[in-house]
Amino acid sequence: MTRSVMRYVEHTISHVPHGGITAQIYCVSVGCGADSGPQCYQDNAQDWALRHTGRTGHDLFRREYVDHARVTRKV
Repeated sequence: MTRSVMRYVEHTISHVPHGGITAQIYCVSVGCGADSGPQCYQDNAQDWALRHTGRTGHDLFRREYVDHARVTRKV
Protein backbone atom coordinates (compact mmCIF):
# COMPACT_ATOMS: atom_id res chain seq x y z
CA MET A 1 0.00 0.00 0.00
CA THR A 2 1.33 3.43 -0.97
CA ARG A 3 0.89 6.27 1.45
CA SER A 4 0.76 9.87 0.37
CA VAL A 5 0.51 13.15 2.16
CA MET A 6 -1.97 15.61 0.69
CA ARG A 7 -1.28 19.25 1.40
CA TYR A 8 -3.90 21.81 0.49
CA VAL A 9 -2.81 25.36 -0.03
CA GLU A 10 -5.30 28.18 -0.39
CA HIS A 11 -5.04 30.41 -3.43
CA THR A 12 -6.77 33.56 -4.57
CA ILE A 13 -7.47 34.86 -8.07
CA SER A 14 -7.63 38.53 -8.99
CA HIS A 15 -7.76 40.85 -11.99
CA VAL A 16 -4.40 42.04 -13.34
CA PRO A 17 -4.93 45.74 -14.15
CA HIS A 18 -2.02 46.09 -16.57
CA GLY A 19 -3.45 43.16 -18.59
CA GLY A 20 -6.42 45.30 -19.56
CA ILE A 21 -9.95 44.28 -20.45
CA THR A 22 -11.21 43.39 -23.91
CA ALA A 23 -14.87 44.10 -24.71
CA GLN A 24 -16.87 42.68 -27.59
CA ILE A 25 -20.56 43.16 -28.38
CA TYR A 26 -22.61 40.86 -30.62
CA CYS A 27 -25.93 41.68 -32.27
CA VAL A 28 -28.33 38.84 -31.48
CA SER A 29 -31.20 39.98 -33.66
CA VAL A 30 -32.42 37.07 -35.81
CA GLY A 31 -30.25 36.61 -38.88
CA CYS A 32 -27.80 39.43 -38.15
CA GLY A 33 -24.66 38.08 -36.48
CA ALA A 34 -22.72 41.38 -36.66
CA ASP A 35 -20.26 42.19 -33.88
CA SER A 36 -17.99 44.99 -32.75
CA GLY A 37 -14.83 42.90 -32.89
CA PRO A 38 -12.51 42.86 -29.87
CA GLN A 39 -12.07 46.35 -28.45
CA CYS A 40 -9.49 47.50 -25.90
CA TYR A 41 -11.92 50.17 -24.71
CA GLN A 42 -15.45 49.35 -23.58
CA ASP A 43 -16.70 52.67 -24.95
CA ASN A 44 -15.62 51.70 -28.49
CA ALA A 45 -17.69 48.51 -28.34
CA GLN A 46 -20.69 50.38 -26.94
CA ASP A 47 -20.40 53.08 -29.61
CA TRP A 48 -20.45 50.34 -32.25
CA ALA A 49 -23.69 48.93 -30.78
CA LEU A 50 -25.29 52.38 -30.76
CA ARG A 51 -24.32 52.99 -34.39
CA HIS A 52 -25.52 49.52 -35.38
CA THR A 53 -28.91 50.18 -33.77
CA GLY A 54 -29.14 53.51 -35.60
CA ARG A 55 -28.41 51.86 -38.97
CA THR A 56 -30.46 48.66 -38.56
CA GLY A 57 -32.97 49.17 -35.76
CA HIS A 58 -31.58 46.07 -34.03
CA ASP A 59 -31.74 46.56 -30.28
CA LEU A 60 -30.67 43.29 -28.64
CA PHE A 61 -26.99 42.58 -27.98
CA ARG A 62 -24.76 40.19 -26.04
CA ARG A 63 -21.75 41.73 -24.31
CA GLU A 64 -18.58 39.84 -23.46
CA TYR A 65 -15.68 41.04 -21.38
CA VAL A 66 -12.33 39.28 -21.11
CA ASP A 67 -9.69 40.18 -18.57
CA HIS A 68 -6.40 38.80 -17.35
CA ALA A 69 -6.22 37.19 -13.93
CA ARG A 70 -3.42 35.99 -11.69
CA VAL A 71 -3.60 33.15 -9.18
CA THR A 72 -1.48 33.63 -6.07
CA ARG A 73 -0.89 31.54 -3.02
CA LYS A 74 -2.38 32.85 0.21
CA VAL A 75 0.17 33.33 2.94
